[in-house]
Amino acid sequence: MSAAAALGGGSPCLGAAAAASCSSAGSSYAAAAGGGAGVAGRLPARVLEHIFCYLELSDLMRCSLVCWHWNNILADENSEVWRSLCNRSLSDEALRSDVLCNLPTYKGKLKSYQHALSSHDCSRNVYVKKNGFTLHRNPIAQSTDGARGKIGFTEGRHAWEIWWEGPLGTVAVIGIATKRAAMQCQGYVALLGSDDQSWGWNLVDNNLLHNGEVNGNFPQCNNAPKYQIGERIRVILDMDDKTLAFERGFEFLGVAFRGLPKVCLFPAVSAVYGNTEVTMVYLGKPLDG
Repeated sequence: MSAAAALGGGSPCLGAAAAASCSSAGSSYAAAAGGGAGVAGRLPARVLEHIFCYLELSDLMRCSLVCWHWNNILADENSEVWRSLCNRSLSDEALRSDVLCNLPTYKGKLKSYQHALSSHDCSRNVYVKKNGFTLHRNPIAQSTDGARGKIGFTEGRHAWEIWWEGPLGTVAVIGIATKRAAMQCQGYVALLGSDDQSWGWNLVDNNLLHNGEVNGNFPQCNNAPKYQIGERIRVILDMDDKTLAFERGFEFLGVAFRGLPKVCLFPAVSAVYGNTEVTMVYLGKPLDG
């Protein structure tokens, strides 16, 4: 099982297959530990916690499926186990900065790292910085450059925050894309939403874009405020209702797109301004209300 599967990711697309994989792995570990009834299953919680601190993410998920006792120990998302793994996996820069300030648990921070923007599934003109969450666009003329998240979704509800830490330029788009959507093109254009494989919100002119067409303004109100650099936008993808919505400053702006296809959809961004930076932090299941 991959580390992504251990935190609910699995393959590049999150779905039922990951759960099946976890169940199979848990059965193997349970057999090895005597179904939790053996010596290992009776070890005190403090001893098990100390042992778990040496394990990697995929092993911890398997351990959580062995028995109730082990699962209960790993259920504390701020335990020494998750703190230790978080410190080993994430950069000091990410842990010291306010990038992950809206994630209160160590396990939540790890999960966000597994879902961060990909350094491999992106334009050649961008790279992910050492903090693991921030995308930097090189100053390449006449090019629009994008990136997808490491993990896509086929079911469930998911939320992530995204914000620009530099000038937007003429086009700055946030949204979602399939694996087939292009992540680079010539000229300065709204790359996300330029075809039927992506859906985007251009923060510069507040236009919604899909299939190369403008689908109206967003949010749908008179004199909608322009995006301010550093402002965190929350993206809410509901694969069950097939909708994409946005929040700003904890104000729900509304549903931007409906009738999304039942395919694997990835968080995505596209930018044009040289040396601008974009940060994305996966939050998990959105809060209702």
